[in-house]
Amino acid sequence: MYRDAEDHDRRAVVLLSGGLDSTTVLAQALAAGYECHTLSFRYGQRHETELEAAARIAAALGARSHRVVAIDLGAIGGSSLTDARMAVPETPTTGIPSTYVPARNTVFLALGMGVAEVLDAGHLFIGVNAVDYSGYPDCRPEFIAAFRRLAGLATRRAVEGAPLEIHAPLLEATKADIIRRGIALGVDYGLTVSCYQADADGRACGVCDSCRLRQAGFVAAGVPDPTRYRD
Repeated sequence: MYRDAEDHDRRAVVLLSGGLDSTTVLAQALAAGYECHTLSFRYGQRHETELEAAARIAAALGARSHRVVAIDLGAIGGSSLTDARMAVPETPTTGIPSTYVPARNTVFLALGMGVAEVLDAGHLFIGVNAVDYSGYPDCRPEFIAAFRRLAGLATRRAVEGAPLEIHAPLLEATKADIIRRGIALGVDYGLTVSCYQADADGRACGVCDSCRLRQAGFVAAGVPDPTRYRD
């Protein structure tokens, strides 16, 4: 039995990677009055520092709960983020880069949808962005639209007339826009880790695609970059 409408209308699952975008989404959802339950994934990524960052961020911003789900996308392979034998690109590339993790956002959203059902949450937030990003196919508006249709079919909530709402509030925003939004909400981006190959202390390499996009965003936003770099 679902709780009353007021409860599930304000309860949300927020996918939280520990990076800049998902942290901004969490801050926005909290500011909008949602009761936020954050969800991170240990999926075989190169480092644990982003998960440590996610836990810090969830606590600092005031998430109601935080959980980490373990899955092994490294067993699939095909990405330099899950296969240490593949080098993370440190210069701009053409096409879809090797840092694309096959099926990652599909799996993350599916598990987020499951957690939302268990928590009786009416909302699921993800920080995908289709403007200043690396060209991943599962960050496009078409993908989010397709998953919204799936959520309208695949859940008990949908069958019972209260379908889960999928939110991607940064989909059309530039990195500078995202940073400005977070700063206005008091986000401390020094807590976040975006680097694809951060060291054990969470210091960024400064040269991977994610670092370059992040650096350019702070410059364009006119905001000092709080990122800790190795060099």
